[in-house]
Amino acid sequence: FMLMSVIFLTLLERKLLGIIQLRKGPFKVSYLGIFQSFSDAIKLLFKESLVLNQYNYLIYYLSPLINFLLVSMLFTLIPFHIIMDNFNLGLLFLFCCLSLNVYSIMMIGWSSNSKYSFLSSIRIIAQMISYEISLIIFFICIFMSLNSLSFFMLVKIQNYLWLMFFYLIIFFILFIIFLIEMNRIPFDFMEGESELVSGFNIEYSSGYFAIIFISEYMSIIFMSFMMKILFLGGVLMSFFDYFISLMFMKLII
Repeated sequence: FMLMSVIFLTLLERKLLGIIQLRKGPFKVSYLGIFQSFSDAIKLLFKESLVLNQYNYLIYYLSPLINFLLVSMLFTLIPFHIIMDNFNLGLLFLFCCLSLNVYSIMMIGWSSNSKYSFLSSIRIIAQMISYEISLIIFFICIFMSLNSLSFFMLVKIQNYLWLMFFYLIIFFILFIIFLIEMNRIPFDFMEGESELVSGFNIEYSSGYFAIIFISEYMSIIFMSFMMKILFLGGVLMSFFDYFISLMFMKLII
């Protein structure tokens, strides 16, 4: 489900960029380019994976998989109505995954022995660690008012009134922090194209580049769900809920 969401989210981003830049965007593959992302994924998987002698092979191959695993584990915190698991330490689990994700990015940048990727990983790690402190503080402020660390309780308490009306300032600050955590414009310092080219993933190609790319967009989807869970009533599987989450995805893009 998450992989399909990533495929159509990338298509949505390219369509929106085409509209903003007054061009067509992807439209050749199938009707209006709906399967453009599928064709790009197949092309990436069949590309040759270039491996040089300077790489630290074990870490080079494991770090993208660790990054993907950590981002995938975050989705276990989303309290869908089908699986309403009352995990009492959900907030602590979230902090652990976000903190460990920094190490995977550091290994991705260091293992290829490239100056560009290493400098980019240092830049993104400094940015993520700096803003994770404020992220933790604002999360604790919200959950202390609930007297619980469970996301299920956070959804349950918003049955009648959204928390956005009580934490309006924190709502906007957290939205900016999420943008910084995901390195989206205008906080995409890791991808200074005139300085660092593509960033920490410059030495990756083929399937491993696709794994890093998918992990990045999965984090966008997760942060969109987090904004919905924290302030807009939670994920209740209705059309209106998904519409709100989709709006946040568009804003983050």
